[in-house]
Amino acid sequence: MAESSRPLLLAQNRKVRHLRAIFLRNLTFDRIQGRSADDSEVKHSPGKAEALRESSKLQHSASTENLYSLRPASTRRRSTNLGSATPLTRQKHIEASIDKRVANVFFSLHLPGDDGGDPLYISEVGERATNFDFRSFELSRDADATVLRSPQLTVKVWTQRSGAWSLHLEQFLDLRRLNFLGGLVGTNFPPNCLIFHLIDGAYTLELPAKPFPPKQGLLEPTSSYNALMRLSTLGNSIQDALATQDKLKEQICSLVADHADSQLQLTEADDGLKLANKYVTAEQRAVKGTIQQIEHLQTSITDRRDMISQGRSLMDKTDQDMKNALAKLVQDKEQCNTTKDEIRGQRRRICEDLNEIFRIEPVPNGKPLQFQIRGIYLPNAEDYGAGLLSGAQEDELSAALGHVALLTQHLEMYLSVPLAYPITCCGSRSYVTDHISILKDPVRDFPLYIPRGGSSAHFRFDYGWFILNKNIETLCTAQGLKVMDIRHTLPNLKYLLYVCSAGTDELPERKKGGVRGLRAGIMRSRGISLADDVHSLASSRRGSVDSDMPAGGRPGDGARNRLDSLIASRGKVRESDSIPDMPDVDIVFQESFGKVNLRTKGMREHVAK
Repeated sequence: MAESSRPLLLAQNRKVRHLRAIFLRNLTFDRIQGRSADDSEVKHSPGKAEALRESSKLQHSASTENLYSLRPASTRRRSTNLGSATPLTRQKHIEASIDKRVANVFFSLHLPGDDGGDPLYISEVGERATNFDFRSFELSRDADATVLRSPQLTVKVWTQRSGAWSLHLEQFLDLRRLNFLGGLVGTNFPPNCLIFHLIDGAYTLELPAKPFPPKQGLLEPTSSYNALMRLSTLGNSIQDALATQDKLKEQICSLVADHADSQLQLTEADDGLKLANKYVTAEQRAVKGTIQQIEHLQTSITDRRDMISQGRSLMDKTDQDMKNALAKLVQDKEQCNTTKDEIRGQRRRICEDLNEIFRIEPVPNGKPLQFQIRGIYLPNAEDYGAGLLSGAQEDELSAALGHVALLTQHLEMYLSVPLAYPITCCGSRSYVTDHISILKDPVRDFPLYIPRGGSSAHFRFDYGWFILNKNIETLCTAQGLKVMDIRHTLPNLKYLLYVCSAGTDELPERKKGGVRGLRAGIMRSRGISLADDVHSLASSRRGSVDSDMPAGGRPGDGARNRLDSLIASRGKVRESDSIPDMPDVDIVFQESFGKVNLRTKGMREHVAK
C-alpha cells in the first residue's frame, strides 16, 4: 500500500467504500496478568477517552474486595538451558514455542448489529504467522450503496490452532474515530493490533495519531497594488471604448437605411429579375424532361401490357398442356407399370422354361451341393481335380459346361444384365472372352473344355471356368442375391432360376406369333395344314421385300431346299408327338421381396419340381 505523509480525507468523510485492506500485527493468545481488573486497564489515548465519554452506560469501578491480589514473585524454574540437549530436543522445543504463538487467521466484515446475516467480505486464510498482511479488496463491487456510505462496521478475527476455528477478536469499528499512522515502518504495535488501510493511508485505534507539521506553501512573486489598479482602470476604459464603438455602428446603419440610393434599389431589382428568369428557364427545361420521361414510361407500360398479355396466353396454353400431359402421364405410368408386370411375368415364364429345358437336379446318392444339368454331372470348382479325370469324364465336363454357358447366355439376354465376360456357345467347345483384365497372353479366349497342352492349358481352362462363375455371380447380384461361394456353379444357377421363376401370380401364356417357321413346324407336327403358306420356311412377312421376290430368287432358298430334303428324309412326325405344356410352379415371389441370400447348405432341391 502506498504511504502518505498526511491524511487526505476528513474524519467525517471516511466511509466503508474507502476501506482497501486490513492488517493484523502481534497476534497473541496470552492473557494480561499481574494487573487488577480496574480502570487502569483502559488506555488513555485520545481515541479511547472519547469512546468512553460517548458510552451511554456508566460502569462502577471494582472495590478493593474484587481486586485481584498480587502474588509475591516466586522463583521460577528455568527450562531454557538447552546447551546439553540433543538437536532433536532443541528442534521440538523450538517448534512447540512457535506453535504457541502462530495460528491460521482470517477476518470477516459485518454490518453493525447484523450478527446472523451474511458477511460483507471474507478474507483469505493466512497460515501460521503472527503478523498478517491480507490481500487488498474493494467493497464497491459487491456491496449495496447504503452500506458503502456507512462509516461503521464490525470486524471479526477467526483463528485456528488445533483444528477448530474460533472467534479470537471482535471489534466494532467507526472509521471516523481512527487515528492516522502514515507509514508502518518503525512503529511498535500492541498485541492483536488491527491496521486499516484507506485510500489515503493507514489508520488504527490502538495508537495515537501522529502529529504532522503544517504544509509549507511556496511564495510566488506577484504584481504591486498600483500596477493592479492601473490594469483595472485600463480594462474599464477598453470596455467603455467597445460600448461606444457598438453604439456608433448602430447609428451609421440607421442613417444608411433611411437614406438609401434609388440606383442601388434598381440594381438590386435587375439582379432579382435575372435570377428569376434563370429559375424560370431551369424549371421549363425540367418540365420538358419530365414530359419526355412520362411519354417514355407510357410507351414502356404499353409494351409491358402486350408482353404480359402474351405471357398470360402462353401460360394458359402451358397450363392446358400440363393438364393434358398429366392425364397422359397417368396413362403412361399405368401402361409402364403394366409393361413392367408383363415383362416380369414373361421373365418368370422364360426362367421356368429354361428351368425345364436345362433341368438342374441333385446327383442321386451324391453329396450335398452336387448337381447335374440335363443328366450330366458337373462338379463344383472346389471339388474338381484335373489329374483324376479320364477322357469320358473330360467330355462329360465339357458338355456340362457347354450347357451352363448356353443357359448363362440366355439369362443374360432375357434378364437384360450385361456381363463383363462375353460367352461364345459352341456346345462342348464353348469359351469365354476376357477383354477387361490385364493379361500377358494376347489370346483372350478361355476354353470351357479341357484342352491338350499341359499345365498352361489347364490354367486357361480353370480361368475360363472362374470368369464363367463371375458372370453367374453378376446375374445373381442383379437380382438382389448374395452369392456365398462363386465356385458352386450349378447351385448358384439353380437358386437363380428358382428365385426368378417364383411369384404368386399365374404364369402368362406365350404370345402367339413369334418365329413363324417354329410355329408352322409345331402346327404341322400336330397334323394341321396351313392354307396361306406352302411351307413355313418359304414364307415371309406380307409387304416385305422377300415377299415381292420370286420364289427362286430370294436369299437363302438353297438352304431352305436342303432343309426341306432333310425333313423329308426323316419322315413325318407322329401326331402323338407334341410339345408338352410347362407346369406352373407356385412359389412366393414379390417385387418388394428384399435382398435374398443364397443359402445352398440344406436347400430343398425338390421344391421347384
